[in-house]
Parts: sequence; C-alpha cells; structure tokens
Amino acid sequence: MNKPAELFQSLKARATSPRTRHNLAQLRKIIGKFSPKRVLGLLDWYIVKKFIGTYVFAILLIISIAIVFDFNENLSKFTQYHAPWRAIVFDYYANFVPYYSNLFSPLFVFIAVIFFTSKLAGNSEIISMLAAGVSFNRLMRPYMISCVLIAGLTYYLNSFVIPHGTVIRQNFESLYRNSKKNNTAENVQLQVGKNTVAYIQNYDNTYKRGYGFSLDKFENKKLVEHMTATEIQYDTVADAKFHWKASNWKIRKLKGLKEHITSGDNLDTLILMEPTDLVYSKGLQETFTSPELLAYISKQTSRGSGNVVQYEVEYHKRIAMSFSSFILTVIGLSLSARKRKGGMGLYLGIGLALSFGYILLQTISSTFAINANTPAMLAAWIPNIVFAVIAYFCYKQAPN
Repeated sequence: MNKPAELFQSLKARATSPRTRHNLAQLRKIIGKFSPKRVLGLLDWYIVKKFIGTYVFAILLIISIAIVFDFNENLSKFTQYHAPWRAIVFDYYANFVPYYSNLFSPLFVFIAVIFFTSKLAGNSEIISMLAAGVSFNRLMRPYMISCVLIAGLTYYLNSFVIPHGTVIRQNFESLYRNSKKNNTAENVQLQVGKNTVAYIQNYDNTYKRGYGFSLDKFENKKLVEHMTATEIQYDTVADAKFHWKASNWKIRKLKGLKEHITSGDNLDTLILMEPTDLVYSKGLQETFTSPELLAYISKQTSRGSGNVVQYEVEYHKRIAMSFSSFILTVIGLSLSARKRKGGMGLYLGIGLALSFGYILLQTISSTFAINANTPAMLAAWIPNIVFAVIAYFCYKQAPN
C-alpha cells in the first residue's frame, strides 16, 4: 500500500539531489548561450528592426502604387464582365499582393538596405561603429540574420502559399479579364506506363474530353494490344485518379498470327494520365507547389516527355531567388556604408538599376533554358552567379 508513496518520495529526492541540480544548472547555462538576447546584441536588434521595417515599408509603398495603377487599367474590364467586388478584393487583389511582393522581393531588399544604410552613414552612425572597434564583417551579421528571415519567408511563400493563390487569381482573370487560357490540345502522344503509349487526336480541357483515342501496349518491342475509342471522358467525381470512360471502344489483342477483338459502347478504365498531362497553358508551372513540381517532373521524365523545362526552371528558380537576398544585401551594404557627399539619391539609383538588372537577367536566363537547351539548374542560378561576383568586388571595396 505504501509503495506509490515511497516511489514518489524517491523521485522527489532524486530531483532535489545536488547532482541533479548541477545538471539542470548546466543545461540552463547551455540554453542561455543560444537565447536571442545573448546571440543578438543591442546593435544587432537595432539593425534587424531597421532592415525588416524598411523592407516591409518598401513593399507596402510600391505594391500600393501598383494596385492603384492595376485597378485603374482593369476597371473597364471588371465593369464589362460584371466582376463582383468580393471577387475583386479577395480572389484577385488578395493574391495579387503576395505574388508580386515575392516576385520583386530582390528589389525591395535592395531598396531597404540602400535606404536605411545610407541614412546610418549620413548620420555618421556607421563611422561611430567602426571607430568603436566594430569590424565590417561584424556589422554584416544582423544584415545576414535579416536575410535568413526574408529568404525563409520567400521560399515558403513561393513553394507552398503563392501557388494556391495563383490558381484563384488565374481563374478570376479568365472569367473577368478575358485572359484566355489554353484549354485544347491536338495530336498528343505520351507514355502512360511501362511499354504503354497513349494518343489523343483532339482534347478539350473545358469538358475533360478527348477524341480519336488509341492505346498501344508493347512487349519486347512488339505490339501486343491496341485499343481505340472515338471518345474518352475523364471521371472528375471518381474517388481515385486516372479514371476514364471510353465510348465506342475496340480492343485488339495480338498473339502471333492470331487476333482477338472485343468491342462495346462504354468502358470504365484506368489510364495513368491526367488532364494536366495533356494541356499546357502559360504560367501553369506557377500553380504547383514545390513537392508537386518535383512529382510532376519525375512523372513526365519517366514518360519521356520533353515538356518539363519550364517546370524544372520554376523549381530551381524558387531556391535561387531565396538566396538572392544575401547577395543583393552584401552589394547594397558595401555601396552605401561609406559616407559620401550627395546623400542617398545616387545609391538608390544604383540599387534600382541593379535590382531590375537581376530581375531582367532572371527572365533572360529562363528563356535560355527553354529555347537554347541550357540546363535548367544553371539557368536559374546564372543571375546569382553573376551578382555574386559583383558582390565580391563590392565587398572588397567596402570600408574597413
């Protein structure tokens, strides 16, 4: 009867023993070393707050102006197609803001660094820091910490949040801005399984329906089964994927010189293809999350499809764009940390030019991958490689 009480007293005695208290004190000391207050000093907190605050302010300012111009340009179309205000606000602009904020994130980072660092230099704050023994490398630490936060947020939004919003925004544009999406395909041929090839003469993605369908199965490079159907319809209400309904179908099974033919009016069948495999519309890769992009690229590559370059570029571009904040921050800090006559106007001009240069180079390099057979990973990282070289030379010229 007294065993639970004795066990409790034993555990209590162990918890209050000198050895346990010593171990807990050591653990608290280790945790204390990694607390934000110990890792970040007053100088770090000051710069991080300035950096993040200016970055958010730049986004709010420029995106607000962009919304005004976009609304003014599209007001006639919204009125013409009777777009409801709820859809305009929550379907279009609620997804417009994160998409373009993330797209021009390198520009906002550069503007933020140039703006508040020039102000620090103009007020002789950086000179005071350097005179107090703070090295330029130490001064960069809070900037890099801020970049970690911005890069992590950029990658998360690009990979998981914005793709869902892009689907809603594109659907709104097709309904109320007459932004036509490609919903048809002709003469589509793809590998849907091992030694299995499907062909569709015409496909309409609006109704998920194809015409002039055939399915060929091979063994040892010989045709063993040939299926044809005048029409196939994708089953959108099925519990699982890949369900198709074939109309006016015929199956020919070949075995040596013998042939067995079966036919019918309707047939429910499994074919390892989906509507997204048949129709490509501009910007479709932006509607996939990063895991979905990887799965789609893997699936299309295994089928021998060559229409995966856009998806590969999009996947690598999301990673490369996250690292751009580090490179552009080093350039901006190196340019604006020195106090010069004329204020920050020159640096803002240089910052805008370099930011737009980065975005332009990013677009051009993507075109190289699609049209000039440049490896997708290299094309996505070309802007970072070029600007990393610029950042290195700027860093070497930075004040000691």
